[in-house]
Amino acid sequence: MAKPISMEVWNPSGKYRVVSTKSMPGTRWIRLLTDNDCRLEICTDPKTILSVDDILALIGDRCDGVIGQLTEDWGEVLFSALKRAGGTAFSNMAVGYNNVDVEAANSNGIAVGNTPGVLTETTAELAASLTLSAARRIVEADQFMRAGLYDGWLPHLFVGNLLKGQTVGVIGAGRIGSAYARMMIEGFKMNLIYYDLYQATRLEKFVTAYGEFLKANGEQPVTWKRAATMEDVLREADVISLHPVLDKTTYHLINPERLAIMKKEAVLVNASRGPVIDEVALVEHLKANPMFRVGLDVFEDEPYMKPGLADMKNAVVVPHIASASKWTREGMATLAALNVLGKIKGYPVWGNPNQVEPFLNENTAPPPACPSIVNAKQLGW
Repeated sequence: MAKPISMEVWNPSGKYRVVSTKSMPGTRWIRLLTDNDCRLEICTDPKTILSVDDILALIGDRCDGVIGQLTEDWGEVLFSALKRAGGTAFSNMAVGYNNVDVEAANSNGIAVGNTPGVLTETTAELAASLTLSAARRIVEADQFMRAGLYDGWLPHLFVGNLLKGQTVGVIGAGRIGSAYARMMIEGFKMNLIYYDLYQATRLEKFVTAYGEFLKANGEQPVTWKRAATMEDVLREADVISLHPVLDKTTYHLINPERLAIMKKEAVLVNASRGPVIDEVALVEHLKANPMFRVGLDVFEDEPYMKPGLADMKNAVVVPHIASASKWTREGMATLAALNVLGKIKGYPVWGNPNQVEPFLNENTAPPPACPSIVNAKQLGW
């Protein structure tokens, strides 16, 4: 069985053994565990992704809970091992849990935590950043300068897309999609078209109010439209940002047929889940349409990109950093730790996992609750 190269141990005499498969940002999460009689063991193995065997070695013969990462394969093998070791809690340091077999966790009586409510604005900001980088060809221009190729201003040098007054399309107008829409509307006075199974009433009211403000000040008001179909968004929008959940209905949501109906100079952004885009089809579309641009934070076979994508100058690609602001990552670590601690201590589940501010206030003790347990009902909690 594989063994981790090194471990960092905090509070060696703690009553409860908690394992973190990775070092995480900040120190508050460490203090919260050690101050509550936990022996915390942090794996410092330099591997980016730990194998199942690696994690089995970490769990060992006695383990009360584990804080894991979305790159790890948490299924029957790991959950049954955690149960045998006396464990009752696992938490992803992520809002998503596509890497977790929740049914396997249920059958082994393991609570599964995640960290929603802390990523909304940070993720929306990254989507906005990708939009700007792709539309204004920032990465291409940066590489051009660093290569020493700039020898003077030219009329056609890196001409990109103006955002002001154009139409932003949002597919999935939940918390993150709505936050992104507000940024683009208020920041660039873009009009909105969105598609969602549910009406985004708050977003609609925001756009209406902002439009009235602009009109009162002698400017062109912004507008909104809820599309009847996703295809309507793809046809009409100049910028499309994807914010759906990933399930069977959204796998390859963006496929060759849907790419074909988008504007030739559109900008497509994905900071949600990689498999919602058929990446092979996207590469072919980028090749055939050099003025079409894309900004990607996630990938279909992460951490790998499909062949050819890295060569596309009209693609901006970053390594899954949507939540990578200091405040957010430290908050995620805190929430994950409190999920595990709460289960160990027998605390109840917090009433609203999307309102987690009381857990993040460093000046007060967090509530005695688990911030977010996705299988609480299945476990009869």
